Amino acid sequence: MTEQRTAGATLSHVATAVWGTVLVGLHAVAGFFVLNALLTESEGPWDRTVTGTVRLMGGLGLAVELLALAATAAGVNTGRLRRWWYAPVAALVLIALVRMVFAPQP
Repeated sequence: MTEQRTAGATLSHVATAVWGTVLVGLHAVAGFFVLNALLTESEGPWDRTVTGTVRLMGGLGLAVELLALAATAAGVNTGRLRRWWYAPVAALVLIALVRMVFAPQP
């Protein structure tokens, strides 16, 4: 009987680790897009594409973070993840939204 409990506990820990790994990967991809949005600057008054680029990168970051939010909510509701997993989602979404709103104007 204890072998079954041990196997079930091990499987549960593996599933939680896989879930966490997927979320970290999604946050890394979203972080890449948000970082590109933050680092994009206008080269001068002739640069008309800077606003579109910043908003595109911010939007892609938001899209990936919405997937991460859904995965986080599912993980928290099933009891596999703790509530602190919402913190990276909230931070990246907030940064992306602020950068999109305050995108540089040529």
